[in-house]
Amino acid sequence: MQDYHEFCLASRYGADKQWKSPKFQTAGDTMNDLICRRLKAAREKAGLTQAELSEKLGFKDRQTLAAIEAGQRKISAEELLRAIKVLALDLDYFTDSFQLAGEGRFSWRTQEGAPNKLLKEFEDKASRWIATWRRLGELQGAKTSALQPTLPLSERSSFEQAQAAAEKLVEEWKLGNVPADSLESAIRKLGTLVLYVDPPQPISGAACQVPGANAILINRKEPEGRRHFDLAHELFHILTWEQMPPEHAEIVEFLYQGKGKQKRIEQLANNFAAALLMPERALLPRWQARDGQEIHKRLNSTASDFLVTATALKWRLTNLGWLTKDDLLKINDAKLTFNGRLKDQQPLPGLFNAEFVKRLHTGLSKGQLSVRRAAEILDLTIEALAELFRERKLSVPFDL
Repeated sequence: MQDYHEFCLASRYGADKQWKSPKFQTAGDTMNDLICRRLKAAREKAGLTQAELSEKLGFKDRQTLAAIEAGQRKISAEELLRAIKVLALDLDYFTDSFQLAGEGRFSWRTQEGAPNKLLKEFEDKASRWIATWRRLGELQGAKTSALQPTLPLSERSSFEQAQAAAEKLVEEWKLGNVPADSLESAIRKLGTLVLYVDPPQPISGAACQVPGANAILINRKEPEGRRHFDLAHELFHILTWEQMPPEHAEIVEFLYQGKGKQKRIEQLANNFAAALLMPERALLPRWQARDGQEIHKRLNSTASDFLVTATALKWRLTNLGWLTKDDLLKINDAKLTFNGRLKDQQPLPGLFNAEFVKRLHTGLSKGQLSVRRAAEILDLTIEALAELFRERKLSVPFDL
């Protein structure tokens, strides 16, 4: 009697034991390409060499596996079934293009230490969102950025160099005098996905490096100024990932303490983010224009001009040498909460983002994925999925 994986494989392979492309496999990688790439990722994650896995799979030599991983040789149904059993994975790991498997590298920001189980569960959800964005983009012929810019920085770079790199980016990307206003749009033009999500506490946000689909996740329930700072901070990681890989998880409160290797990277990211959102040439006249104002009013109003938190502004001004130690002693941080308001007055951004929802809408309209699969991927009920489209002024592309 066939087991589950054998049954699924029998339905996806023909009598000649060669892979049959699924109905929607019409763009991007072939299914064999996908399987081969994920086989390599699974082997590396298991800590096996090509020779070791070749022996377990019953290959005569490692050259056979090397050819499969390079996409130079197709993998047969029997070989894939053996790989599934040897690596203790399921068939979807190798064949489901609507999930990331061995591809995405995440770096999470948390308010406090997040349990590994919680982080993994939410990372699995985020992986499906990012993979869905990428796969639907392939099917819909979406253009992708051929080149990913990088910053000329390393762990040995000074904080001043990180700030200078940010100020240069403001000019090159034409972000204007209030960079927070146009930063998200500029990031999207790079081909980087920005998603506003509802993560469980204590997750604040994340950067994710994925081939063809880098992504930044932002907790949409945080105050506006905090969201902007997180966006700029995560952009730093996207632009410096290869030379300065961030840790899988960082605790926000501790970013300004300690002397470890990763601590340095986070400090550089914060210096970059502050300078990007509050460039000196734009900040100086705004700050000087309020000279003589009560310090809390001056901080709160200037921070509101730049769509940042007053706490971030205080830190930026201190680094620039525009606040003295005596000034800092006069500041009561409690009076800077919500930039001096009783609460954050800005409405929450919509779930995910408009482009993501529109691409999903097109995918459903064209039959590129089913309604149930879309609801499962987004972790929504079908009614909530319909409401997601209504909120974006889109027709509901299915019957309720």
